[in-house]
Amino acid sequence: MPDQTDHAGRAALSISEALLLAMNDHALLPEHEIMGILRDAAATHENATGPDADAHREVAALINRIIAGGNSVRRP
Repeated sequence: MPDQTDHAGRAALSISEALLLAMNDHALLPEHEIMGILRDAAATHENATGPDADAHREVAALINRIIAGGNSVRRP
């Protein structure tokens, strides 16, 4: 059963994705900037060290799946 942290993480992801879409839709940030934000976030987690490194790599993998799927930008 998911715990409270799982719910908070899913809510944060959903809100962040909606904000990125809105910024792109309203021409506040172009697609390449949004993709850069996502790549930077993934790289930060990929390079994490310490006892939570495996969890960070899972986060990086999720962000990379979002990038590959194009979920955070509307593409024709």
